[in-house]
Amino acid sequence: MDFDHLATVMRRLALGAGDRILDVYNAEDFEVRSKSDASPVTEADELADALISEGLAEAFPSLPIVTEEQAASHRQTVATFLIVDPLDGTKEFVQRRGDFTVNIAYVEDGVPLRGVVYAPAKGRLFYTLGDGRSVEESGPFAKDAPGETHPISVSMPDNRALMVVASKSHRDQATDDYIARYAVRDMTSAGSSLKFCLVATGEADLYPRLGRTMEWDTAAGDAVLRGAGGAVVRFDDHGALAYGKPGFENPFFIAYAPGVLLVKE
Repeated sequence: MDFDHLATVMRRLALGAGDRILDVYNAEDFEVRSKSDASPVTEADELADALISEGLAEAFPSLPIVTEEQAASHRQTVATFLIVDPLDGTKEFVQRRGDFTVNIAYVEDGVPLRGVVYAPAKGRLFYTLGDGRSVEESGPFAKDAPGETHPISVSMPDNRALMVVASKSHRDQATDDYIARYAVRDMTSAGSSLKFCLVATGEADLYPRLGRTMEWDTAAGDAVLRGAGGAVVRFDDHGALAYGKPGFENPFFIAYAPGVLLVKE
């Protein structure tokens, strides 16, 4: 894999998808439908999915592509593939809260090595470079050439005063009970894969997720966090969170800055 080319393509497609999403987001009204699992879907999801899928297939014709909107067609497990959530945080999108993201990742042998997370309404763009390091780019974002970037890195946490980020739409008592086992300085909430990015930039130390997620929800944010020195582990045994699982469903997990003393069940 030519990782420099991969980074260029993923960045360009994420920005293009973000433009399509914002066209719908800024419209006076848009239709919201329910998928078979009762989760919402909009025209923005479908437009972004089509743009990214077509662009990836053209650039990397030999690689399998797994996307949320076409998940039903993916029956076989794979170890090396591209995985896409064209609009993570549809609930935030529908409620016009802005915490939604475009996510594209490259997984090799079950590990998300490269990724891009773009929050078009927030004007924040995070991605891994060809060498695997993660950066945040400052806007305005030109599709043909990166703008100013700066490296991002996880915090050096103080376990007596941790900063925790949790889900905005999926917070529950089990999550609150788990967080209560740490010495927490403050908490913030965010939607979509932005939570991974807040840990990656050092704006948070810990992000536990005790709820259902799919691999396309997490792969890009996981890659960005890894490239910033962070880690994502299973909640149950603190083993590595692997990708390419049957059904692409994740177990509960914890994303964190190494140095956080994780609590075991």
